[in-house]
Amino acid sequence: MSFTAKNRTPHREALLKAEQSIAKIKDAVSRDLTRLKYHFMAPAYWINDPNGLIFYKGEYHLFYQHYPYGAEWGSMHWGHAKSKDLVHWEHLPIALAPSEPYDLHERGGCFSGSAVDDNGVLSVLYTGTIIQEDGTVIQSQCLATSEDGITFQKYDGNPVISVPPEDGSAAFRDPKVWKHDDTWYMVVGSQKGDIGKALLYRSPDLRKWDYAGVLAESDGTMGYMWECPDFFPLGDRHVLMFSPMGMGQHKTIYLVGDMDYTTGRFDWDTMGDVDLGFEYYAPQSFLDGQGRRIIIAWLNAWDWMPWFKNFGPTGKNDWCGAMSLPRVVELDKDGRLKFTPVEELEVLRRDSYHQEALVVRPGVRTLPDYVGSDCLEIKVEFNLDGSSAEEVGFVLRAARDRSEQTLLVYNRAANELRFDRTKADGWSEGIQTARLERSGSDPLRLHIFVDTSVIEVYADDYRTVMTNNIYPDPANVDLDIFAAGGSVTVNAVDIWKLLSAW
Repeated sequence: MSFTAKNRTPHREALLKAEQSIAKIKDAVSRDLTRLKYHFMAPAYWINDPNGLIFYKGEYHLFYQHYPYGAEWGSMHWGHAKSKDLVHWEHLPIALAPSEPYDLHERGGCFSGSAVDDNGVLSVLYTGTIIQEDGTVIQSQCLATSEDGITFQKYDGNPVISVPPEDGSAAFRDPKVWKHDDTWYMVVGSQKGDIGKALLYRSPDLRKWDYAGVLAESDGTMGYMWECPDFFPLGDRHVLMFSPMGMGQHKTIYLVGDMDYTTGRFDWDTMGDVDLGFEYYAPQSFLDGQGRRIIIAWLNAWDWMPWFKNFGPTGKNDWCGAMSLPRVVELDKDGRLKFTPVEELEVLRRDSYHQEALVVRPGVRTLPDYVGSDCLEIKVEFNLDGSSAEEVGFVLRAARDRSEQTLLVYNRAANELRFDRTKADGWSEGIQTARLERSGSDPLRLHIFVDTSVIEVYADDYRTVMTNNIYPDPANVDLDIFAAGGSVTVNAVDIWKLLSAW
């Protein structure tokens, strides 16, 4: 990135400083064995919400909340990367840095937002955040544009929305923008008292915005603040997706319903969890060149436990945070959503293990030692019809002596999938459960991705997903299938060791 007297603006200066900070540390950080190998990560330091996901001029672009001066949350920048296949990513220069009166603050900055293609111009809308000396938070919606998809100019007329409407409050952030017919629409997360809301705006040109009303709001049980709302059509219906603050262990919710663009009102009739794990927050969606609706989320969350414990022990290694695998969102026949990992991930498969009619007995090792790894994809089908087993599942990322291990357990009586990381690493806590939809006679099918510090589990034909972080010793790679209380037959199991995407 070169600078002349002509382009040496406050924004350019801030970008250069951030790039220099990352350059000093990224090579050393890349050698850390605990870093993820096929989930997207920043080159170093802090990363949270995905921003500006877009398929632009034949390539996938991923922006993200980024603090380029340390492995903790700080003044937010927008990191940037692009990909041709959603698997292999090229890091690009930081796109946005705090530099203006509406976004320049050490505890504020360029908060989350989205990207659109405006007649060939890559345009991003984001929340500028400043915090006054008395603690007052001022959040406004701002515009930046790029002719080349890499270098961004902040709009001289920012903020494009300077104050929240009466229906909202000072908590007013995370704009998601889309086009319907010839009009741009924006949904913004907010709250009023203890009621989370999604607020709707309209614009002819991304610069002049008119408030259109409350798109949807909590009924009092869905959190006090709706962060990172996302709204999109799917089939003949529409989906509102958001991360509610103050809703316990529910990290991301989806609502399916019907949209009336005349009134600006969304009437929903179906609700579900996008992911039931501890760590899956702020997913954002986009439409790709194949017509697929794809989502990516941050592999962490804000409020399920104290923040200093939640974000894991990797700060000492100068990194913190990553993104989930890209998932295709589809509308199932009963109106619920399903989330399938993109098929492009299959390019990472290498050594494979396949077995059919495998009998699993209590206390007897089932899998050969060589199948273990810190990067795996597993597909399995348990035949529970006629089985005497009370529980079946996997031992994952285990030490040989089982002093450390992560357990994925299906309990037949409760029809419940349990993720237990209490012995994973000496750091992680918590047991997460998900009640499955399968009937008693159906096989139990699981699709599992393991990548050094995260495990993603898909069940119920991809309608139930659990994502959780763990931080095991790199040497702990043992893997096995187990049964308790009786034996079970595995109709088929496939295990692939996966290559690094980097």
